[in-house]
Amino acid sequence: MADAVIVSSGHSYERACVQACKTLGFMPTLVDGAILDFSTVIPNLALKSSILNWCNKYSVDPPKPLDVSSAEILVRKLMASENKMLNTHNKKEVQTVSHSEKELLHGVKDNPSIRFTNHAVTELTRHSTHFHFPSNESEATTFLTPPLQLATLPSCYSSASSSSEIQTLHPNPSSSEEEEELVTKMRSTKVFEVKEAVILLRKFTRNREDSRAKLCTPDLLSALQSLIISRYTNIQVNAVAALVNLSLEKVNKVKIVRSGMVPPLIDVLKGGSPEAQEHAAGALFSLAIDDGNKTAIGVLGALPPLMHMMRSENQRTRHDSAMALYHLSLVQSNRIKLVKIGSVPLLLSMVKSGHMVGRILQILCNLASCEAGRTAVLDSGGVECLVGMLRETALNEPTQESCVAALYGLSCGGLRFKGLAKAAGVVEALCKVGGRGKAKARRILEMLNEIIEEEEEDVDWEELLDSRSMSQTRFRLGGGKAGSGVNSTKF
Repeated sequence: MADAVIVSSGHSYERACVQACKTLGFMPTLVDGAILDFSTVIPNLALKSSILNWCNKYSVDPPKPLDVSSAEILVRKLMASENKMLNTHNKKEVQTVSHSEKELLHGVKDNPSIRFTNHAVTELTRHSTHFHFPSNESEATTFLTPPLQLATLPSCYSSASSSSEIQTLHPNPSSSEEEEELVTKMRSTKVFEVKEAVILLRKFTRNREDSRAKLCTPDLLSALQSLIISRYTNIQVNAVAALVNLSLEKVNKVKIVRSGMVPPLIDVLKGGSPEAQEHAAGALFSLAIDDGNKTAIGVLGALPPLMHMMRSENQRTRHDSAMALYHLSLVQSNRIKLVKIGSVPLLLSMVKSGHMVGRILQILCNLASCEAGRTAVLDSGGVECLVGMLRETALNEPTQESCVAALYGLSCGGLRFKGLAKAAGVVEALCKVGGRGKAKARRILEMLNEIIEEEEEDVDWEELLDSRSMSQTRFRLGGGKAGSGVNSTKF
């Protein structure tokens, strides 16, 4: 792969092959049934750099770019193979149906007295309009991040109602007919039908978990995508809220990102209504939990608007934006992007002001695990800020543990961290740490001692070369007295 690009679904392909697919009007279908979206093409510089580094390491010639004609030949072969597989599948279905019809006729002939009555009765029940969801679920973190309790549901989902919801509930869809009806209404030219469809979809996906997996199909996601950026506020809010509900199902997360939903969500963060922005931040938080989505969401440009939403007046928007950034910063490429957009000074200023301290410290812990992040935090006065927080007597244990974890990540900065930490009085502050952060505090102190010993040892070797010649001169001049001032120095 010589010229790798990332498409809206998060996959990486050769640029010439993507261009050939667009020229031939071919949309490949993935194994999970998702259809690729080639509307947005972004150069994958990270993958290209990795390939070149691997080639240099093993003395292999780098791959050459694929010409247009060769790419079209490959795409035509893929089109032929997919058509062949589709025809084979259709023949098998016809044979299966014919065989089933013969068995049914044979069974009726052998048992003519059987009467077929209604074989299923659907009971429509009304569900409670009040919902309670656990908020104490925890998310696995990196070794630098303290084991704090992290929510795995967007805060916008836990609300009982909002200004754009209807108060009546509808039965849960149980067949593809309901999906087709929803898709038809969502694509209608009549605004009231579209509004009714997105409200129904929001209700269906909120009440029953099984309906989320059934309704998360390529057709429905395609119809929903255009409504997320609708100019009608009510439609936009309910469309994004329905997407949040769909994203709560684990099997849907990667499917939603591959369908090209991230760019519209970014547009909502940039210019949507406050309520729509709240749901968009919740959707990105939910999608970012899946490891398969983290890199794609970062590449598609979600980090800058999420950082901007950290200063939103809506508390839920700020919370879900912070949680999305935390999960996205677990990936190295996103950490570097956050550093490049200047997020570290903003995060430290929010910590000093006391806004969402616990969440922001977790993001800083992730940033401190890479060299670029450590440098940015050290340059922005992060050591002084964190040590100042540790000196506060009213600091709770989780926040104290997060401060220690962030300092532990920064301690890999070597001599520079040692100098900044010594000036900030880190030794005194760490000696007061108790609870779960005590072990990391002890390791930081041990690391500081090692750095100091290495530094002193290096300096002593240089001074020793000069002092030995001076001491020998003084020894000859002083008659071999052992009381020489230079030789009496302690090392």
